[in-house]
Amino acid sequence: MITAVIRCARFARYGVNKGLRKADSQIPDVTVSQHTFLDGSPEALIALVLMSHTAHIPSHRKPRRSASKTALRAGVAGGVLSTIAVAGAAGPAQAEPVTQTIEMPTITSGLSTAVAASAQATQQVAQDLQTQAQEDAAAATAAKTAKKAKAEAVRKAEAKKKAEAAAKAKAEAAERASRTTARTTLSATSGSSAGTAVSTASSSSSSSATGSAAAVIAFAQAQVGDAYVSGGTGPNSWDCSGLVQAAFRSVNIDLPRVSQAQSTAGTQVSLSNLQPGDILYWGGAGSAYHVGIYVGNGQFVGAQNSSTGVVQRPLSYDPPSGAVRVL
Repeated sequence: MITAVIRCARFARYGVNKGLRKADSQIPDVTVSQHTFLDGSPEALIALVLMSHTAHIPSHRKPRRSASKTALRAGVAGGVLSTIAVAGAAGPAQAEPVTQTIEMPTITSGLSTAVAASAQATQQVAQDLQTQAQEDAAAATAAKTAKKAKAEAVRKAEAKKKAEAAAKAKAEAAERASRTTARTTLSATSGSSAGTAVSTASSSSSSSATGSAAAVIAFAQAQVGDAYVSGGTGPNSWDCSGLVQAAFRSVNIDLPRVSQAQSTAGTQVSLSNLQPGDILYWGGAGSAYHVGIYVGNGQFVGAQNSSTGVVQRPLSYDPPSGAVRVL
């Protein structure tokens, strides 16, 4: 409902304008009520006159009204009400008036401070999340790099180990080949003289060994049948110098570990003057490639090679180059 005030309007007091009279001029203000129907179109309905019903009568007495005027006024009022009813019925029934009021918040200093603090906290959380993501990415990259480096180190270590094993095997093969070549050469160059010396040694050493020599011989003969392994020092596998060293250690005599040093560890003796317990060597003194122990009766014990292992053979089987006496 919209109410408007119209000033200085001219309206008949009873709805019919019969000319301006003194009573009419006394109407100061006229209030017109306006209603917005459901179809949204405003229509003026009734002019409401705010005045006393006796304002035009100086004596404050209501004038008499004739029956004809009363009937006419009733007819006019009925027509107006009918017009209002018809206009209301003609409006659409679907539209609804707006009844909700939106109240906007008032911006105060406290509210602005809270909003600024919330924005700052949100920005800080975003920065923290970004920093955490960067740290996680860096940690993942470092772990991947470390894993790759470790795998590379393991691969290099395995390759180095294989190379060392291959080099060792090659050196052992070369050592065996050099021993075989040296033995063949010595056999060809000193066959007759070595045979004579061996015969003499056999005849002169027919008596049984005693004391420390007997203990050394007993130890060496006890290992006959064991395997030959390059670098072996017992108790079930030996190389030539490892067997000689262990046999003399049994009587508390320490010898060098390798054949080259053992070939010069004692007093040099001729092959024609051998005694049980003497150390036989093959090759030159100080550069011998093989050693064994003379056990008497023209026999020696030695760790020959991987095919024969530790054996006892006659001197004629593989004539030595020389001998040293330690006992």
